[in-house]
Amino acid sequence: MSSVHLEPQDLPDAAAPNHGMTLAAWVLNSGIVIAFLVGGIGMMVGAMWAIWVGIAIAVLSLAAGATLRALGHGQPLR
Repeated sequence: MSSVHLEPQDLPDAAAPNHGMTLAAWVLNSGIVIAFLVGGIGMMVGAMWAIWVGIAIAVLSLAAGATLRALGHGQPLR
């Protein structure tokens, strides 16, 4: 048993009920998964162009996720 005792005020705030279920989150995570798949396959076969395409997809998905959140399709800021 743990010797750590946490008081209710020491616990973090609960996550919002739609945490991770927004359009911005889905676009961002899907883009990152695709980017790592493309880049990983590029590393395995030695295709440098595929690695750069994977990096470009990752950057574009980060920008798309940030844009969608700014447009109100993401988790609202507290």
